[in-house]
Amino acid sequence: MNQAYQVSNGSSFPLGATVTEHGVNFAVVSEDAHQLYLCLFAPDGKEQEPLPFINKHKGIWHMEVLGLKEGQQYGLRAKGDFKPEQQLLYNEQKLLIDPYAKELSAKLIWHEDQAAITKEGQVHQSDSAHCVPKSIVRDIKPLSERPARVNVTPSSRALYELHVKGFSKNLPIESELQGTYLGVISSAGIEHLKKLNITTIQLMPCFSFMTERHLQQLGLNNYWGYNPISFFAVEPSYAIKDPITEFQQMIDGLRQAGFEVILDVVYNHTAESELDQSSVCYRGLDNARYYRHKDGQYLNYTGCGNCVDTYSPTSIRLICDSMRYWVEIMGVDGFRFDLGVDLGRTDHEFSAKSPLLQAILQDPVLSETCLVMEPWDIGPNGYQVGQFPRGFLECNDQYRDSVRRFWRGDRGSVPEFATRLMGSRDYFHKGQKSALNSVNYITYHDGYTMKDLVSYHHRRNLANMEENRDGHGDNISQNFGAEGETDDKEIQEKRLNQQLCYMATLLLSQGTPHILGGDELSHTQQGNNNAYCQDNEITWQHWQDANSEITDARKVIQDTISTLMTLRKTYPILAEIRLEDDPLYQHTSADKIHWLNEHSEAMSIENWADDQRRFIALTLTPSDHSNTFWIVFYNDDSPLSVPFPDANSDLKVLYQTPGLSIASNELHCAYRGVFIGRF
Repeated sequence: MNQAYQVSNGSSFPLGATVTEHGVNFAVVSEDAHQLYLCLFAPDGKEQEPLPFINKHKGIWHMEVLGLKEGQQYGLRAKGDFKPEQQLLYNEQKLLIDPYAKELSAKLIWHEDQAAITKEGQVHQSDSAHCVPKSIVRDIKPLSERPARVNVTPSSRALYELHVKGFSKNLPIESELQGTYLGVISSAGIEHLKKLNITTIQLMPCFSFMTERHLQQLGLNNYWGYNPISFFAVEPSYAIKDPITEFQQMIDGLRQAGFEVILDVVYNHTAESELDQSSVCYRGLDNARYYRHKDGQYLNYTGCGNCVDTYSPTSIRLICDSMRYWVEIMGVDGFRFDLGVDLGRTDHEFSAKSPLLQAILQDPVLSETCLVMEPWDIGPNGYQVGQFPRGFLECNDQYRDSVRRFWRGDRGSVPEFATRLMGSRDYFHKGQKSALNSVNYITYHDGYTMKDLVSYHHRRNLANMEENRDGHGDNISQNFGAEGETDDKEIQEKRLNQQLCYMATLLLSQGTPHILGGDELSHTQQGNNNAYCQDNEITWQHWQDANSEITDARKVIQDTISTLMTLRKTYPILAEIRLEDDPLYQHTSADKIHWLNEHSEAMSIENWADDQRRFIALTLTPSDHSNTFWIVFYNDDSPLSVPFPDANSDLKVLYQTPGLSIASNELHCAYRGVFIGRF
């Protein structure tokens, strides 16, 4: 034992490094290790003689080291069996990150010396301390004075997906703030977000993450951040000095501005990737429990090289502890879960009653947050839209595809389009879930931006250096006569109108809308529909443009979002209609809906069956009969005149796309568009 430090048994709770009255308590799970060592590093970076942990309780190694203080850098080393066929990969040559570390000394960069096993299956002998960030002891407590959490009414909630760097990198602000947490809450950033009238900021991943080996070898970077190495440490590259403090300041600034904030989290895999890549944390401590295995092989339901075993008590505790930390200490209001089906798997199959999902929903803190699931992974039975417990909202790709098909003019698309408009009750069933459980979206970070959706037939991902093989091949897109950018004014006008139709449809649909940050700026990724490795002008939002037409287009889109968000907040029926045949609302007064054709007559069976149909309209009447809303969707470019459903009442126009107008008790459609009025 290193005699320079005095140690005591300490405590097995809480996990991680905790500052005590007399020093620092360390508690680390490593059930199968024969011995765990604490490696302390001097200010000059020199590793001191390892300290063996002196107690183990229920698989948790623990001890208190007296005299240590906040700021101490440390790592772990584990001694045990090296039996890959039994998922045991203990290798004392590998320095390991504490899974509960709140800060790392540097960003993790892949190095071949991080591997615990060679490609031939032998022990990798190189020491990895030189290429693994050190864990840092931090004494982080909830801030005593923070802005109050924003109480968002579910029917008014609208998600805005924001990448910290992409949003703020080109903002017209001080250069020091560009690309940072603090840049997001600059006056320019807050002013823009408030103009949109949205309620909820959905931050793309902010866990400390690593660029994958193959990208590094290609000279590219992981930009999106869906490759975490820590579920607690804040990504340092978005900070000026202190990632923890600056992230908290960003949350406070957004709260102060009136926004709810949820964080996109990746609990389904880690950056350690495949077996012969990095052993820098979980793999070296407890490989058999942190990752899913079968017949001696990793299960890869994520497509990222490994799959966190969310059926394991060790992983369940880690994830729930991480979530509580981000809520109680860092201040977020909820989570969006990447590849959420993995979180709902038991041994291998998905179950809505899986231990992790139940643990989250019974937790008095976590259950009260906004929880959004990406309801799929690539494992067996990996598509589970509508199957999560009702405490979770779910991303609805059926909505995305149906709306794209309708506006592209696909034959026979109207019936399904109508189903999506009304909350996808074929997936989110009446009596079981509100339509608000459906997170509706046209675009997300993985795919085309809305501008590219109306500009490209074919993906252009050559910059990703995978010979254009990556990304979706079928984007249900249209280019209106030219591929990519064009100076043709007519095509530009059609593309802008299509973007407005998409956005208006999204914000007039039953459910919870999701807007991709940058779509309001008519942002293009030059046809790249998988820009995860493009940390450059392809993905960074552009705020200033000398082209007045582009500026004008942006203003029209932003005004559309703001106007329709005001309507959603003012009239909850536009987001959640309460119908008589829905047992979920049996104790409330019923609203009314009627579907209408282009003659403002009730849709007949023949109308619904007409695969040439390009028009659909509906009226919504609240239970108090205070007014009736008439909403129209027309996807043809031929002129059409539609009589008012109620010729004896005055109609107030609430929103209409450019080609629509009102005259003589008729709605005149010069070409495709969306309309909402109130009688």
